[in-house]
Amino acid sequence: MSPKGSVLIIDDEQEIRESLEQLLRLEGYQAGSASTAEEGLKKFEGGVFDLVLLDINLPDGNGLDLLKSIKHDSPEISVIMITAYDSSQMAFQASKEGAESYVTKPWDNDKLLLEVRNLLDKSRLRAENLQLRRALKRFALPNLVGRSDKMQKVMDLITQVAISRATVLISGESGTGKELVAKTIHAMSPRADRAFVPVNTGSMPVDLLESTLFGHVKGAFTSAIATKRGLFELADQGTIFFDEIGTVGVETQAKLLRVIQEREFMRLGGTETIKVDVRILAATNADLRKLALAGHFREDLYYRLNVINICLPPLRERKEDIPHLVEHFLKKFGEENSRLGLQFSPAAMKAVMDYDWPGNVRELENAVERAVVLASGPTLGPDILPEQIFQDGSHGGQGEAAQEFAGRSLFEIMEAKERQVILDMLARTNWSQTDAAERFKIPLSTLNQKIKRLQIDVKHRGEG
Repeated sequence: MSPKGSVLIIDDEQEIRESLEQLLRLEGYQAGSASTAEEGLKKFEGGVFDLVLLDINLPDGNGLDLLKSIKHDSPEISVIMITAYDSSQMAFQASKEGAESYVTKPWDNDKLLLEVRNLLDKSRLRAENLQLRRALKRFALPNLVGRSDKMQKVMDLITQVAISRATVLISGESGTGKELVAKTIHAMSPRADRAFVPVNTGSMPVDLLESTLFGHVKGAFTSAIATKRGLFELADQGTIFFDEIGTVGVETQAKLLRVIQEREFMRLGGTETIKVDVRILAATNADLRKLALAGHFREDLYYRLNVINICLPPLRERKEDIPHLVEHFLKKFGEENSRLGLQFSPAAMKAVMDYDWPGNVRELENAVERAVVLASGPTLGPDILPEQIFQDGSHGGQGEAAQEFAGRSLFEIMEAKERQVILDMLARTNWSQTDAAERFKIPLSTLNQKIKRLQIDVKHRGEG
C-alpha cells in the first residue's frame, strides 16, 4: 500500500474512473475502481482502502445504500459522494449517512485533491490515536500478568486479533483467565468504547437463555408482560462474550449460528428481523471438537467460533510466572485491605512454586488474598497458606508421601486421601460446593456431610 493512502473509486462512467485513477496515482496514491455497487462492495471487502469516492447513481443500486453498508462495517473509512446534480437535500442525506464530503460533476481537480488529502490526514491521525489508546490500554490492564514464553505468545496473539472483527474461541482450564483475555481483546479493539456483554450460558434453562440473548415480544410467554430487548441488542456495535459456550443447548446453537452468519435474529414470539453488528468471543474449558464429533455440539458452529483460537496454558506449565502473579496479587489485595508492603518469605514462595495449582490463577489469587487478610506481619510465611498446598499429591516426592502415611491405619490414609480429593475439587470449582457436587455426581447434601465429617474449613475460602 502507498504510504499516502489507498482510494477506491465506484462510478459507472468509465471515463470518470480512468481519469480519477490517473489523477490520484500521479499524486502518489494507490487507486482501484469499480463500476457497480456489487463490484464496489466486493472490492472494498476484499481490499484495504483509506477513502472511497462513491457515485450516488449506480446501475444496480443507490450509492447511499452502499454508503450505509460501508459505514456500518467500517465507520472509520472516509467517503466522498459524487453526483451530477447539486442538491442540498441530497448533500444533507449523504452527510446524515456518514459521508464526509460531497462533490458535483464536473469538479475542480485541485480542490478534489485537497479534500482527499485533508480527509486522509484526518484518518491517519485517528488511526494513530487509536493505536496509542490501544497501547495505553494494554499497560492499563495489569491483571494480564505473565513473562513466560507461553504467556508472551498469548499476549502477542491477543494484540494481533484485537484490532480485527474476527470471532475468537478462548480455551483453557477453569481459572486460567479466559474472561480476562476476552475483556483485554475488547479493550484493545475499535469497539472499546462500546458495550462488553458477558453471558454465563451454563446457568440458565433454554427458554430463559434465548429470551436473555434475543429478547422477547409482549405475550411471547405467560410472564412476558412487555417487549424486552436481549443482550445481542445491548451489545450492538460492541462485544458479546459467551462463557463456557459448550454448555449451550443444540437448539440455541442453531440460533447463534444464524446470528454469526447473517448478523440478524428475531425476538422470541416476534416476526421482525433485527440486524446487529456484534463481535462474538467465546470461552470453553471443554474440547469442543470432541463434543462436535460426538454429536453434542454443532460442527458448523464450532468452525464458525474457532476462526482464531487462543489456548491459555495452565499455571503448572508456566510456573516462572508465579512470583510475578504473587507480587501482583499482594499489591492488589494489600491496597484493598490497607496492608501495604507485604511479601512472601522464601519458604512460602517455595511452597507456592512446588504446588501444581489445579485451580490455576484463580486459586492462586484466592490463596494470596486469604494470606493478606490473615497476615499478622509484613512477611507471610508458609503457615498462612491454604492447607491443600501441602496435602496435594503434586507437592513433594514419593518419599515424602510415604513418610506422611507412615504409622497410619488404612482408614486414616483413605480419609486423608478423600479429604485431599475434595479439597482439590473445591479449588478447581473456585470453592463452589454446588459445582463440586455436580462434578462428583453426588447430591449436595452428601458433599456437605463429607465436608463436615472431614472438618474441611470453607469459611475462609470464597470466590474472592
